[in-house]
Amino acid sequence: MSAPTTVVWFRRDLRVADHPALRAAVDAGPTVCLFVIDTTLLRRRHHHAPPRLRFLRAGLEALDGELRARGSRLVVREGAPSRVVPAVAEEAGATRVVVTREVSPFGRRRDDRVRRALERDRVEMVEFGGDLVVEPEDLTGTSGAGYLVFTPFSRVWRDAPLPEHVPAPREIPGPELPSEGLDRLPSGDPPLEAGPAAARRRIVEFIRDGDADGYPDHRDVPAEDRTSHLSAYLRFGMCTGAQVGRALGLPGRLTAGREAFWRQICWREFYHHHLARHPEVARVSLKPTLRGIEWDDDAADLAAWAEGSTGFPIVDAGMRQLASTGWIHNRARMIVASFLVKDLLVDWRRGETVFMQGLVDGDPANNNGGWQWTAGTGTDAAPYFRVLNPLRQAARFDPDGEYVRRFVPELRDVPTSRIHEPWRMTAEEQRGAGCRIGSDYPAPRVDHKERRELMLERYRRSREAAG
Repeated sequence: MSAPTTVVWFRRDLRVADHPALRAAVDAGPTVCLFVIDTTLLRRRHHHAPPRLRFLRAGLEALDGELRARGSRLVVREGAPSRVVPAVAEEAGATRVVVTREVSPFGRRRDDRVRRALERDRVEMVEFGGDLVVEPEDLTGTSGAGYLVFTPFSRVWRDAPLPEHVPAPREIPGPELPSEGLDRLPSGDPPLEAGPAAARRRIVEFIRDGDADGYPDHRDVPAEDRTSHLSAYLRFGMCTGAQVGRALGLPGRLTAGREAFWRQICWREFYHHHLARHPEVARVSLKPTLRGIEWDDDAADLAAWAEGSTGFPIVDAGMRQLASTGWIHNRARMIVASFLVKDLLVDWRRGETVFMQGLVDGDPANNNGGWQWTAGTGTDAAPYFRVLNPLRQAARFDPDGEYVRRFVPELRDVPTSRIHEPWRMTAEEQRGAGCRIGSDYPAPRVDHKERRELMLERYRRSREAAG
């Protein structure tokens, strides 16, 4: 008697190695590999993101190539997963569907619906780990409710054993099912090369070129752009944190630079654990006392910020980098986010949406965690009144204005002494630079000092009102 078929439902795990669900399915017998284009998900405002969807499509094409090399293929279907997954299981004669566990509220609700639908057909749905180095249930803290502060989380997470490597199956036998293809997703060149092989090359280059060892010295310099750019691959599971850890040299002692980079993988996992335990933060501030902040939410301010025309060069450079590349340097992310929330007094959720619609690596857990950290409303031990001064940040991390000149070309000929405060140029300097403030480049939209004081008052009032 032949073994029953298993359906592997791919989501954010677009790889064949270090994939426990795929390994278990193939070890058990015939396997069908499925991806569902969830039309409900695509209609959500956070997923109106052409750069990310092009990257996803390219990643799915790469995954299909990996599967075909092993005698299988990626079956693509469109529709509601609660309808599509049971239908594919019935076509395949499958008794089991296996998935990689997800932590987002949307993903968990979707999986509950699919599980119930499968149960009606007497098909089992089994979840596996594999996306995270440590699963949330394995890091509960002394209270049993996990961690709200990064530092204690990082100490325990760092001591956890690295998951063992799970080799990719050599062959993936199974029935052939028709596929609807990927035409529902936007075509065109992705912002960067996609797929597991591209992720491996990115990891190797980051280490080989010395950027991992030199990470602490270069990570905050946006003009140098010597960060790993692995975030998009991690977001879609084209690689895993464990794969990155092994490439860095784990288990074992890391150099100071590699340890600093590994800490960034820890931050990613911290936010995933946090969202898994506190799904409400997807919509509201974690801190109840800061849920009543009075936001201006001026539509013109939000639009100026999003298009990179605030009159603050370092902010505008960051937002234009996002618009033109689908990515933004991490230091610039913090600067532009702080400016939107604490200078323009725009609700952090507006910025979170803009990021999700523009970022190739837009990830619900990490994006939400980063925005709430900057807004002071989330998992942050620092006081809410920390405000990033855009001028000080620019002077410290882009002292020569190289990053600004790259993405704000109208300031290219502005003297370095004025590059971050071009409004201070004299009329003669403006003529010499070919840049008239208020015409070729906008005047500052706000006064940072004044807005900082107003922001602090708004935050204080929210705390007082909450008692």
